[in-house]
Amino acid sequence: MAGIFKAYDIRGIYPEQLNPEIAERIGRAFVVHTGAKKVVIGRDMRPHSVPLFEALAKGIMAQGADVIDLGLCSTPMSYHANGVLGADGSIMITASHNTAEWNGFKLCRKNAVPISGATGIADIEALVAANNWTDAEKPGTLSTYDIAPAYGSFLRSHAKMDRKLKVVVDYANAMGSAEIAGIEDLFEIIPMYKELDGTFPNHEANPLHTETLDALRAKVKESGADFGAGFDGDADRCGFVDDRGDIIPMDMFTALIAQDILSTEKGATILYDLRSSRAVRESIAEHGGRPVMSRVGHAFIKAQMREENAVFAGELSGHYYFKENFVAESQGLAMIKLANLICKQNQKVSTMVDPLRQKYVQSGEINSKVADVPAILNAIKAKYADGHMFELDGISVEYPDWWFNVRASNTEPLLRLIVEADTRELMEEKRDALLALIRG
Repeated sequence: MAGIFKAYDIRGIYPEQLNPEIAERIGRAFVVHTGAKKVVIGRDMRPHSVPLFEALAKGIMAQGADVIDLGLCSTPMSYHANGVLGADGSIMITASHNTAEWNGFKLCRKNAVPISGATGIADIEALVAANNWTDAEKPGTLSTYDIAPAYGSFLRSHAKMDRKLKVVVDYANAMGSAEIAGIEDLFEIIPMYKELDGTFPNHEANPLHTETLDALRAKVKESGADFGAGFDGDADRCGFVDDRGDIIPMDMFTALIAQDILSTEKGATILYDLRSSRAVRESIAEHGGRPVMSRVGHAFIKAQMREENAVFAGELSGHYYFKENFVAESQGLAMIKLANLICKQNQKVSTMVDPLRQKYVQSGEINSKVADVPAILNAIKAKYADGHMFELDGISVEYPDWWFNVRASNTEPLLRLIVEADTRELMEEKRDALLALIRG
């Protein structure tokens, strides 16, 4: 059981770390901690998601709460069900992009508010460890609900396309097929790896590892598609490629979606994570929006969206959050918004991305293993004290023609660095100076 309770979810290798016995205890602890009376549960296509569901539901019902079984669905669909069914909480059984031997639980309160390490996972871990339960006088009931029609209608209500775009979709043998089942007929879809298979026979379901998008990129070029979409395992992240088969940087994608939203919602607040290019902030402002920087991590971003009444947020990891989906991810909605923009502008995606892509030069996120994180951060603060410094998430320092962010990993002795500048030469000079300081 050690180590499965993470910063954002519960995740471990099946059955050594996470198994039905522990799942039943987690179900009981979830009800004790949240006081939930009605809990929706969705699951991905991994073979062990079924025994984990059965045990989890058993624990929840033993504590007196009712279970609504959504069956196979994407994580965004589970969030949608949480909201529209008026549930007190939801649990999605998935290990997202992890390989086949992994599984896990994503936990939410009412209205899809996430439970993170700081807001309940640690308390649930303590209850699971204590393993001291009193069965409810009246056990809960089990029912089923198909969220697909409601979710499909929700997505379709945002579609404003005037033609069927040709789109290559790499489902990665995972839950992307459920995520966009209700809108597939709005596009001319060229499918890849659509058959559900929790062993991931074709490639890892992780669009952050850009090599997993190679087959998608080739198919877009070969077919002359308008764009391509590559889903992760539970379809709460997606990597998009343009009509040339080039990967759309995930921060640039945030700027594109913001453009579609701001065409009808002038003045709307839009969050972008602090690793994003300056081009994103500038584009949001140029199109009449209020850009607000956020720290990294879905629990933080969703909380800030609620505080700021933001309509949309984009994260460099490929999470795109919409107020309409209970302030949670919806990759189906991201796909619709991109299609809307293509039709409205009557331009190729590459034509819209290129001005954003070419504005600045970015290093990408660079990881360094370090022995003494605080000492290095203090040295960085001292050296770059002449810039505009803030500590929203790690240390960010801005200068007129370049900026950087360096932040510590939650789980490893790593520092993550990102540098952006007006020119490649300046970016490389500043990157190398920072890496020399970080790596000694």
